[in-house]
Amino acid sequence: MTDPSTPVIDATGVRVDLAGTQVLRGVDLRVMPGEFVTILGANGSGKSTLVRALVGLLPHRGSVRLFGTPLDQFRDHQRVGYMAQRPEVFSGVPATVTEVVVSGALSRRPRFGWPSRADRAAAAELIERVGLAHLAKRPLTHLSGGQQQRAHIARALVADPDLVVMDEPMAGIDAHSAEVFADLLGELDERGTAIVMVAHELGPLAPLVDRAVHLDSGLVEYEGPAQGPGTHDHAHDHAHSSEPAVTRPVPAEGPLPGGAA
Repeated sequence: MTDPSTPVIDATGVRVDLAGTQVLRGVDLRVMPGEFVTILGANGSGKSTLVRALVGLLPHRGSVRLFGTPLDQFRDHQRVGYMAQRPEVFSGVPATVTEVVVSGALSRRPRFGWPSRADRAAAAELIERVGLAHLAKRPLTHLSGGQQQRAHIARALVADPDLVVMDEPMAGIDAHSAEVFADLLGELDERGTAIVMVAHELGPLAPLVDRAVHLDSGLVEYEGPAQGPGTHDHAHDHAHSSEPAVTRPVPAEGPLPGGAA
């Protein structure tokens, strides 16, 4: 059970160095249960690096807590659904779409085991929802890039996590698939699932987003209401009258030499 008063993510002063370059330079982020937060910013701003650090995939400095527990002590991994920007875990493996999606349900268990009937039913429902029912028995590697993306979206959602973290899930999917995906996330949002999503544009997801966080050169430049597609292009230029926003200017040392997507 998620405590509504405890942040699902509570990160303070997160710093990450990659290949000798400081990619994140002190990021604070708090996400409450049921919130939908989108991470925006240009290529190289540190968006992917941030979400990977938040789920423990990258070493970092600073403090990160998930559901009130320090990240290095967190063991309830079934509560977090994560989708990488370029999922490669099944690359080259002749697993079918069904096998890939069902594998996401196995995170419900403390130990690896065979999928249950309920696991398979949940996987089949999501496969149909993302429009891949006719390809369910097809090897994932035989699908187009956009179809593979939809399969990985289903895999991230099948365990019904309390927190969903997605890195560019809209990349490579057509307009119809984007609408289907928006419906799925809308249902999760209504159930109180917290969602953190890296994006370049919000598209049909814009009405669902509670807050936008715009990164620039490894720092939070803007945090406040999301105004729809292109928020990251204009958010720092003016304050929004509908709701107070927090603007954090980039220090004088300027942009990083390189960085992460």
